[in-house]
Amino acid sequence: MTLATTPTEFSQDGDYQHLLGRISTTYTTGQLRATQAVNTHMTETYWQIGHDIVEFEQGGKLRATYGRALLASLSRDLTLRHGKGFSRSTVIRIRQFYLQYPKGATLSHQLSWSHVVELLKIDDPLERSFYEQQAIREKWTIRELVRQKDTSLFLRLAAGKDKAAILALAAQGQIVAQPGDLMRDPYVFEFLKIPEPYRVAESTLESRLCDHLQPFLLELGKGFTFVGRQYRITLNNTHYRVDLVFYHRILRCFVLIDLKINEVQHHDIGQMNLYLGYFAAEENTPEDNPPIGIIMTRQKDELLVEYATYQMNSQLFVQKYQLYLPNRDELRREIELALSLSGNDADENSEGQS
Repeated sequence: MTLATTPTEFSQDGDYQHLLGRISTTYTTGQLRATQAVNTHMTETYWQIGHDIVEFEQGGKLRATYGRALLASLSRDLTLRHGKGFSRSTVIRIRQFYLQYPKGATLSHQLSWSHVVELLKIDDPLERSFYEQQAIREKWTIRELVRQKDTSLFLRLAAGKDKAAILALAAQGQIVAQPGDLMRDPYVFEFLKIPEPYRVAESTLESRLCDHLQPFLLELGKGFTFVGRQYRITLNNTHYRVDLVFYHRILRCFVLIDLKINEVQHHDIGQMNLYLGYFAAEENTPEDNPPIGIIMTRQKDELLVEYATYQMNSQLFVQKYQLYLPNRDELRREIELALSLSGNDADENSEGQS
């Protein structure tokens, strides 16, 4: 007589646990693929609807008086036929989607309709192109896309660049090929919700960043993996601690971060250079590239930094951070100035050659 196996006995069986794990993974993967398929079909559907609306408008069938009411009429009648999902604002976005992406088939396979809606809210085509490329490249969720828009990532990366670099950034997104490509000016830690002008200790700031590691990694950019905090190194029986240590899997190197709540001093730069020397000699493997050091500070004296880093390790950077959203109008003016100056230079050169 065969005794029945109880659920408890199954739960203690290794083969059963393996089967359970395989089924769970298969089911989760299937759910994800189904969701992605639905998103793809929904985006393709909206693009086709936008195409039909624009084609109707351009076909000469639309009188001026009716044209102003077309989208409102479609919203009302489609809602009567299909229920929710065709509000007037949605119909406007659907039409705008086709106008902005007349070749939207590729986009529909890479981004969801929610991503598309966020992109359509951006008026500037250069800025919109950047977020589109970056969302695809880094596989941003919709929340990550919204956060990067709200913190003006494109404007922060583009500020201080020349026209060619700004256009390349907009067309390709941020490509990390060298240490300087990692830098953002400033870094924005608004997710910590520390209102100005409250002051926090460096240890408190470090703890809060570690407690909010996911948004912190998003702010640092693609490729960062967390190694540790207060990473101890010892030289001649003297202990030093690096605030935060990461490894960058694209550049294949350690990234050391020191946090400063006050203006950076020359001895802070010398200390970071010591850390870089130690990691290069003691922590690196033969496959690793030289480490990168970033001192994040609330304030920095550009002249002091220039002199303190004279002929020093080119992998050492002093970057500002702030606890609130940047002034996007000032950043935008800086970028517009760079674009206009480059255009004037090109005009002058062409006149000189004629």
